[in-house]
Amino acid sequence: MHRRRWKIAWCLCAGLCLGLIGADAEAPQVYALQNARLVRVSGPVIEAGTIVIRDGVIAAAGVNVPVPADAWVMDARGLTVYPGLIDALSTWGVPGLAPPPPAPAGGRGGPRPAVPPVVTGPPPVAHGPQDRPSNTSYLRVADQLAPADKSIETARDGGFTTAVTFPNANIVSGEGVAFDLAGERAGSMVLNPAVGQYLTLKTNGFTSFPGSLMGTIAYLRQLLLDAEQYKTARAIYNAHPRGLARPAYDRTSEALADSPRFLMPANRAVEIDRMLAFAAEMKIKAVLYGAAEAWRSAEALQRAGAPVLVSLKWPTRDREADPADQDPQRILEYREAAPNTPAALAKAGVKFAFYSDGVATPKEMLRAVKKAIDRGLSREDALRALTLSPAEIYGLDDRIGSLDAGKIANLTVTDGDLFDDKTKVKYIFVDGRKFEPAPPDAKPETKPDTKKEPVSENRP
Repeated sequence: MHRRRWKIAWCLCAGLCLGLIGADAEAPQVYALQNARLVRVSGPVIEAGTIVIRDGVIAAAGVNVPVPADAWVMDARGLTVYPGLIDALSTWGVPGLAPPPPAPAGGRGGPRPAVPPVVTGPPPVAHGPQDRPSNTSYLRVADQLAPADKSIETARDGGFTTAVTFPNANIVSGEGVAFDLAGERAGSMVLNPAVGQYLTLKTNGFTSFPGSLMGTIAYLRQLLLDAEQYKTARAIYNAHPRGLARPAYDRTSEALADSPRFLMPANRAVEIDRMLAFAAEMKIKAVLYGAAEAWRSAEALQRAGAPVLVSLKWPTRDREADPADQDPQRILEYREAAPNTPAALAKAGVKFAFYSDGVATPKEMLRAVKKAIDRGLSREDALRALTLSPAEIYGLDDRIGSLDAGKIANLTVTDGDLFDDKTKVKYIFVDGRKFEPAPPDAKPETKPDTKKEPVSENRP
């Protein structure tokens, strides 16, 4: 008798579990946001339109778009839909990856890399480029992504849906990853696991090779020349392997030879000129980052066709500096004029994007963008620098960056203009999954809605 009751209870429990699994399996994958203001970025703004999301992709966006019968309909009247925001150079998603400390105003070498972890014992002494010091080009930060990293949720709640994260601890730090800010597993979040190599101008302070700025640049030149020779030898052998000695595998040269672009630090005008000349000499596709003084070099950047990543950490005086010390005029101008850079780049037709550079929250990032707007940058260009431009710089504009049919459904939905102080993010869609920001005073783990749509008017 007891055994029979146990079997009945087990069957009921199993049936209930199967029912719940079935309910989750039937969770809505199709959304229709009606009566929304659609800021497409790639085309004119649609003041009252409909955007349809199906299976993680934008199925349609425009006026008089038919609503699918199986869609959850959301009345978005009074709301504005933007493409999901993109951080063009972040440390999000990798808990142990600290942002680089700011470079001293007007200092040499642009943003300095984060200090690598302390290791016991004396560091190996490098005597030349053959020792490959401070070179981890083979490192792929895509392999270190942590979906549960709190920075992902914080960024997503602020309207960001995509980030491009790089390692940053060496002269050649490694390969960056572009990923969407939602997913249970890192593999499902990755858009491109290898978007480029992150370079710095770190030196070893004359204690070991390369030891100086000149030495670092000479070292980078040698590494790139070695990579080009490696690439040529590899191609020759692969085309005609018979009778030829097989070239040895070199993981550092392999990664450099296959990299689609190189991120190079350049804050001051002289550094920008130096990096542009170096990129032209080595025939590499360069993306300059930092760019505090790029307003001086806008025409040179336009002629070179080099895209720029502009730091949103505007240079300021060190809080620990002695108040009695007076900064030279050059330093004062460097700090004061930095927010003029985005407007100058836009006017010159230089492609640029914004990046967080350690700015703590999305709200502070938008506040920094607003400072550039106050210095003459149009809101349209500011939005583009957070959406379509970074997608274009990294070759991802065929899938993200604008509200076009066929692209990934990464959306930021607000109750007003993105750059207005009182505007709030209402919803975020990442890969078609809907999220709502947690209240400011309570930040529980945010999960995508899978059962009930509180704002749905109907389900046809």
